[in-house]
Amino acid sequence: MNDSPAPSTPEPSACPHEAAPAAPAPELFTWEFASDPYPAYAWLREHRPVHRTALPSGVEAWLVTRYGDARQALADARLSKNPANHAESPHAKGKTGIPGERKAELMTHLLNIDPPDHTRLRRLVSKAFTPRRVAEFAPRVQELADRLIDGFIEEGKADLIHDFAFPLPIYAICDLLGVPREDQDDFRDWAGMMIRHGGGPRGGVARSVMKMRGYLAELIHRKRENPGDDLISGLIRASDHGEHLTENEAAAMAFILLFAGFETTVNLIGNGTYALLRHPEQRARLEASLEASPVPGESALLATGLEELLRFDGPVEMATWRYATEPLTLGGEEIAAGDPVLVVLAAADRDPERFTDPDTLDLARSDNQHLGYGHGIHYCLGAPLARLEGQTALATLLRRLPDLRLAEEPTDLRWRGGLIMRGLRTLPVEFEPGNRSEKSDALSTL
Repeated sequence: MNDSPAPSTPEPSACPHEAAPAAPAPELFTWEFASDPYPAYAWLREHRPVHRTALPSGVEAWLVTRYGDARQALADARLSKNPANHAESPHAKGKTGIPGERKAELMTHLLNIDPPDHTRLRRLVSKAFTPRRVAEFAPRVQELADRLIDGFIEEGKADLIHDFAFPLPIYAICDLLGVPREDQDDFRDWAGMMIRHGGGPRGGVARSVMKMRGYLAELIHRKRENPGDDLISGLIRASDHGEHLTENEAAAMAFILLFAGFETTVNLIGNGTYALLRHPEQRARLEASLEASPVPGESALLATGLEELLRFDGPVEMATWRYATEPLTLGGEEIAAGDPVLVVLAAADRDPERFTDPDTLDLARSDNQHLGYGHGIHYCLGAPLARLEGQTALATLLRRLPDLRLAEEPTDLRWRGGLIMRGLRTLPVEFEPGNRSEKSDALSTL
């Protein structure tokens, strides 16, 4: 006879089909969040797809995380780009947008205005910023990429952010704008200040903006007297039905093309290279494609691959500020007039309702209508240049540094803690020392 007690029958649950309680809401905007925000964004998509939260600055805003809602918000005319529509106090308004742009009289650019002014300015700027100009610029971008690699290839190590991803778009956009070569290092210093302080106190960025504004005013004056075949001269010449850009409008447009045109590409090259180093099988596929088609524009996998890198871990985490001009409903939430709205591109581009296996990097992904460059009338004007620079940079790195590898553990890398942009502070790499290109000149000729 077995004297051991019979096993007890468990009590039935009061709600046998009740779902397990949701995980607690993630903490946003910490350093841990900056390193990998995607689990937090997955939680928000699932539980609070349109979520009102306090930002590190103290300003409250709605975060939009699902693809469908994001696409709707980016094209909704009721969401204004003009900071004047922010319902908060002037002090709070000063905490949105680019630090220093208001004081420097640089507000009248495409990221801060709505139709009809936006329509007029974009049409004028498009006349100077044509696909033909970008295509003609390809040899210069290739030359810059090779010369920057020549600067460190004999060392066998480099910080790819400081030595490559950062200077490449700075020198490229300076050339395109028409900044004289002897002044470009000043622009590099000002841009470096913006990146270093982008996630911290706004004062450092504002001081650089003021210096850049003063220089642009002087440069525009010189270009009016002696125009050239460059973008600033084109902005000055651009007219539509007798309307010309004012000096403030020209300075603001030159500023935003520089500001938006360099940091996004820094992050595109940095994040893209890091993703390839973390996914060796995808990198091997791309290298094989480049061997078969050594000209970047002829590699189909490079073209689709860059779009996938933009989707997977793109350079812009959140679209720039929008403000509701009237009450509206978005994702089931009631947005009040004057409320700020931030569309989280990084979350929308990992939405499983839109992308199959969204957390998987697939360079051959064909159905890839990501939102990395926005959507609607504010779609990034400089996207063709960014694509050219990104494809050229990645192809040149893989071709010239075939054994490129991380020099630190991924957990030791640090991401900048800004709100809009997403990028690494540094990207230390190692490789077998190589030779400078035969046509290389001194770096001072960049």
